[in-house]
Amino acid sequence: MKAFKSILLLAVVALSFSFIGKKDGYKIGDKVDNFTLKNIDGKMVSLDDYKDKKGVIVVFTCNHCPYSKMYENRIIAIDQKFKDKGYPVVAINPNDPSVSKGDDFESMKIRAKNKEFTFPYLFDDGQKVYPKFGATKTPHVFILENKNNDFVLSYIGAIDDNARDPKNVSELYVEDAVNNLIEGKPLKRMETKAIGCSIKTKKA
Repeated sequence: MKAFKSILLLAVVALSFSFIGKKDGYKIGDKVDNFTLKNIDGKMVSLDDYKDKKGVIVVFTCNHCPYSKMYENRIIAIDQKFKDKGYPVVAINPNDPSVSKGDDFESMKIRAKNKEFTFPYLFDDGQKVYPKFGATKTPHVFILENKNNDFVLSYIGAIDDNARDPKNVSELYVEDAVNNLIEGKPLKRMETKAIGCSIKTKKA
């Protein structure tokens, strides 16, 4: 009986660690699964739609977060700089609108129109995508490189090192990473700490 209890305990511990590992999300070098989410134009957008690109800059962001608002113009600039070079931006709102006021789908459409977003702005309805990435903040960036039609995670973290003042940015994390990927050079930084608002979800 004691032996059975010990085996059962070990099984529970193993399952717990397995769950923790999955909860942490993708790591650098991991293949990212395809996802399909609704864009603000009502059309469904999949990661697989970008198989003809060199990669994708996935940005988890939202309407209400002050940090997301501070970075909106910079996200637009990044998309305009790199989409013609093969690395377009795909923005995803991960927040539960029942918890985060102003992050509902209709408000997303208004925000995107007012700011003239140049990229898709997708709604993570049901919050099924962001946990796979391990996103915790808005904004939180994940740069994917297309390797033989598999999207592989190459960078995780912040856009740059100064959220509050774009004029005093000293390190352009995302731009440097994408430039290195385009040039076939090793990335100087594969991970940085994302600074922003916590992703809003219902408490269990």
